[in-house]
Amino acid sequence: MHSEPNPRSWQPAIATDRRCPFLLKTKEVLLTTPTNITSVGFIGLGDQGLPMATAIAESGFDLHVWVRRSASLVPLTYTAHVAHDSIASLASSVDVIALCVSTDDSVLQLVEEEILPHLGAGKTVINHGTGSPGNARRLRELAETAGIFVLDAPVSGGRLGAEARALTVYVGGPADAVDSATPVMQSYATNIAHTGDSGSGQMTKLLNNALLILNQAAIADVLELGVQTGLSTTALVSSLRLGSADSRALRLMNTMVTPDSVDHLAAVEALDMNIFDDAMWEEGIDASATVARGLSGADRLPAVIEQLN
Repeated sequence: MHSEPNPRSWQPAIATDRRCPFLLKTKEVLLTTPTNITSVGFIGLGDQGLPMATAIAESGFDLHVWVRRSASLVPLTYTAHVAHDSIASLASSVDVIALCVSTDDSVLQLVEEEILPHLGAGKTVINHGTGSPGNARRLRELAETAGIFVLDAPVSGGRLGAEARALTVYVGGPADAVDSATPVMQSYATNIAHTGDSGSGQMTKLLNNALLILNQAAIADVLELGVQTGLSTTALVSSLRLGSADSRALRLMNTMVTPDSVDHLAAVEALDMNIFDDAMWEEGIDASATVARGLSGADRLPAVIEQLN
């Protein structure tokens, strides 16, 4: 736990005027230290966010939530929480806000328009959605002038991992803010990896997703070849899981990736590869071949699950 925050102090930072890239100007940056965290706001009570929020409350933090539809609060009926009728009310009542929101645009709008004007200096925003590293850096720049910390902290493990409180969190941001927020993240995660500065958490998650999807493409290749040789697909997969070819991607087949979930997961994976592609271009890297291979893995995932059933 951290001590109480130090008094605020101001420090000039250099910023480039976009209208004239050679003209430098200063902006005010409010320096502070993260507050002790006792109350946590949560926005995004979806498939993965709901068990995360529940874990926060059951770990002893005061849980505050905001939802667009009151029906989303029903699963929290027996979980201690405070429901707010506005994001402004929630932001002014908590030490940290965790977001499980699907798109960069939604996160940026929430943070810039709804959260930052009401969240005090020394407080922290934790973005658990998967997005671009560039957007993570933009969020940091927006927040730092108010002395607010932003952590890009996408998670891996899905709904099952959230329910088991066994998620992996890849966290980008300043070390003291990560340390302060770690007890909150430990309520739903077994692995918390501080990957570096702002944006590094998102980049690590995108690379993690890309590698999983590329492994799925390799699995589809091998199963197609196995069928051509006359092998049973189910027997082949069972055998491969016993040897050196075993992998997380292989073990997810028919466990997390099932006939009921495969179409949704394949669509999410295709979106992940497109976000990965955009992130690579933003870094000046041409990853077209990797992206094409990954998209083929996402596209063939339903066929793999059909073969196994």
